[in-house]
Amino acid sequence: MDRIDTVRLASFSAAGAPGATAPSGPLSTGTLPGRMDIVFIENFVGQTIIGIDSSEQHVLQPVRMNLAIGVPSIRACTTDRIEDTINYAAVRSALHALLASHGVRLLEALAEAVARLLITDFGAHWVRVALAKPAKFDDVSAVGVQIERQRSDMQQAAAGLADYASLGAGLIPN
Repeated sequence: MDRIDTVRLASFSAAGAPGATAPSGPLSTGTLPGRMDIVFIENFVGQTIIGIDSSEQHVLQPVRMNLAIGVPSIRACTTDRIEDTINYAAVRSALHALLASHGVRLLEALAEAVARLLITDFGAHWVRVALAKPAKFDDVSAVGVQIERQRSDMQQAAAGLADYASLGAGLIPN
C-alpha cells in the first residue's frame, strides 16, 4: 500500500463483523478493531545519525528495526492485491527517507517518529516498533527501545496539541 491507499485501508474495519473478538494482550482495551492482522518487517538495518554523545552526532551508525504493523483483517488475504495491504517496499523506502532526515537524538524519539509514520502514512491501526543500536558498546549485542502505539494515541495527541495551542489565543494584543 502506498500513501494514497491509506484512507481506503484505514476506513476498512472488521470491528462489526460477525464473530469478531476483541484482541488480547496489552492493547485489549476494546479501542482496536475486533480482528487484527499483523504485517511485519524483521531486522531492517539502516544508517543514521543518532545519539547524545558528541562522537555520535556527526557519524552515520547502524540502527536495526523490527516492526509489527496491525491492520484490521487485511483484504489482500482474499483479493490478492497489493493495494489492499501494507506495501513492504513503500515502508522500507519511507524508513530510509526518515533515517536520512529525522533530526532527533534519542532512540525513543526516533521510534515515536517511525510509529507516527506507520499510522499516519500507511494506515496502521496499531504498531510495535523495536529500535536498536547494534554497535553502541563492545560488551553488549545491542541497546534499544520498544514501543507500542495505536491510532487513537495519535488522534488524542493531535487533539491535545490543538487544545494547548488555543490556550493563548487572543492574549496577544493586535
